[in-house]
Amino acid sequence: MTPISAANILGLFNLPVPLPFLLDEIPLGLAVLDAERRIVLVNRALEGLTGFVQQEAEGIPCSYILRNKNCFDNCPFLQMRAASEPVVQEGDIINRDRQKIPVRVTFAPLRNAEGKVVGYLEAVEDVRALRAMDSSNRKPYSFGHLVGKSPQMERLFQVLPIIAQSDSSVLITGETGTGKDFVAEAIHQASPRARDAFIKVNCGALPETLLESELFGHQKGAFTGAVENKPGRFRLAHNGTLYLTEIGDLPLSLQVKILTFLDDKVVYPLGSTKGFQVNVRVIAATHRNLERMVHEGRFREDLLFRLNVVRLQLPALRERGDDIRLLLDHFLHTYVSQFQKPVQGFSPKALQVLLDYSYPGNVRELKNIVEYALNICQEDLILPKHLPAYLTESRPPYGEPAREEPSPSVLAVPVGDREESLDWAAMERKMILEAMVKAKGRRSKAAELLGWGRSTLWRKMKQYGMDS
Repeated sequence: MTPISAANILGLFNLPVPLPFLLDEIPLGLAVLDAERRIVLVNRALEGLTGFVQQEAEGIPCSYILRNKNCFDNCPFLQMRAASEPVVQEGDIINRDRQKIPVRVTFAPLRNAEGKVVGYLEAVEDVRALRAMDSSNRKPYSFGHLVGKSPQMERLFQVLPIIAQSDSSVLITGETGTGKDFVAEAIHQASPRARDAFIKVNCGALPETLLESELFGHQKGAFTGAVENKPGRFRLAHNGTLYLTEIGDLPLSLQVKILTFLDDKVVYPLGSTKGFQVNVRVIAATHRNLERMVHEGRFREDLLFRLNVVRLQLPALRERGDDIRLLLDHFLHTYVSQFQKPVQGFSPKALQVLLDYSYPGNVRELKNIVEYALNICQEDLILPKHLPAYLTESRPPYGEPAREEPSPSVLAVPVGDREESLDWAAMERKMILEAMVKAKGRRSKAAELLGWGRSTLWRKMKQYGMDS
């Protein structure tokens, strides 16, 4: 039997045209199925959308790859006959990373020369961008899946649409649970790349050998177990966005390969000397202090420079003021609709407990608390007894949140026997002034006391109007 990779289209041009190459150039997810609704061929766009590559999907029932609700409840192919016309349905698919993606799917029969149905064609269109632009779906104080009305979030909502229009690398930093994944996806959905793939890779979830193959792909025979060619996530994200979460966990050897890609945009699969030109925007995220890791020799400084073109620092939830109440109401409404429970809100005591808590796990923890409470509650209001036990005990479930770097928004600075609230800019001015006094006006000595270079001190003094 001829392998699908060798299938050709005859009679269209003077020479045969490889069918997979032709389908890969179509910017729409396509799947060719046999008469039993098993996958025969998927194109690159559908690989990027589902996360399953051709070698994994071939011979598998379509419902196991697309995982659309209609596959089990109302598959259009079951009602199709030789004279049937294409059918269009909207729904959701669940990709390999367990993300729910809204899609529009066109189902069409494939007929032979005698008009008999011999297979089927599915065209899958990602409609996330269209839904995001639908004004009826827009909510106040939100951008994509992000919700907030604090000054920090308002500034973020203002810059995200601007950042989305460029192809510059983005580095998103912030504590665990602050919403870095949602920011990355919001940038993609607001960008001209929204119709193409958004591929997420967790750099800390796989061992180094598997991670390299996952990112860059491999050639058949490159190592034991490499029985087929694998394109890798960079190639699957062609014309779209590659999101590297937990970039701080990336091994040093792979940091070099990522840096090389960012310089020349060429991917070299394992075991191959042939490179593939790939058009991908890279967004990276981490909760780690990369500057400290550079100083310790655990992260390449040149890679940090290449990733740090646009930097977004997400604030911790405890710094976002009234956003806590806004998020509590948002997730309550979400889970009330999902669980179909007649819960009206929080009791005053329960609400006070939730507003007083510091949320070391940030938005993710708040969301989990509300979901837990809705599962437990059998009354009209959520009471303190419906909250996780650690919220009403004297000690939190785990200590204070680990902060690898000071917050850029507000710091508490001792002044005599009291504390004065200063923003970071005021704090830096104070530090510079004290260092200059100790150094008796000598900038080189002041820079040494601060642990900065002379150029850094000069730049900051000019920024704060202290250079005269």
